[in-house]
Amino acid sequence: MDALVDDRAIEGLGTSEIEWRACTELAETRVRRAENLVPAGRRAVVVAPHPDDEVLAVGGLLTQLARLRRDLLLIAVTDGTGSHVDSTEWPPERLSRERPRESRAAWQRLGLRDIEAMRLGMPDGGVQAMRDRLSDRLTALLRADDVVFTTWRLDGHPDHEATGDACAAAAARTGATLIEVPVWAWHWARVRDARMPWSRALRVPLDDDAVSRKKAAVQAFTSQLAPDPSTGAGPILRSTTVERAARDFEIVFA
Repeated sequence: MDALVDDRAIEGLGTSEIEWRACTELAETRVRRAENLVPAGRRAVVVAPHPDDEVLAVGGLLTQLARLRRDLLLIAVTDGTGSHVDSTEWPPERLSRERPRESRAAWQRLGLRDIEAMRLGMPDGGVQAMRDRLSDRLTALLRADDVVFTTWRLDGHPDHEATGDACAAAAARTGATLIEVPVWAWHWARVRDARMPWSRALRVPLDDDAVSRKKAAVQAFTSQLAPDPSTGAGPILRSTTVERAARDFEIVFA
């Protein structure tokens, strides 16, 4: 589903990975390894606005943290039932069943075993209106030693931005560490885009196993990867999005 927040339009194929590979700011980003991003004894909490956001954002990092035996908590804010507007192929009732199944399959491909996951059941496309409620829910779940990963507060999708805002407020209340991750920003931003907070960016290197597992995990989201014959719409996850998921690094904003 295309979305627009101010001047950050999510439409078409967006900026190509070839263009991003030529970005000096991206190439010069400081490196932070998984074991340092989430030190021993601390829990990683990933708050995803929609099923698949956790994989697109930090799927490779999750694989590495699981190998490091870090405690992990995944929180799904919505079940992603609004991805296919006016579709008879993917109505909300079908999506409410399939998208959580896709998530579980993706987590298995990442190598996550017996992971703790929580679904909040908020309306897809309606997180902004429930931002304060979401912040309260998260405040009750977070601990001071948590490292919270969520979508960037200026990512371009209303649900992503509202989730980022709610996580920021909850982290401030609890003392948890907040780390924001661009997902759709790679789509609307341009190389050397001043709207991207490059000074806060960290590059998390991924080994071959993490890259391979993340690529496989993205393929679990079958509802998002094929055109919709009932509406004529293209895939929700564009080819450029899938290509970015094959990077041997992930970028986070600390």
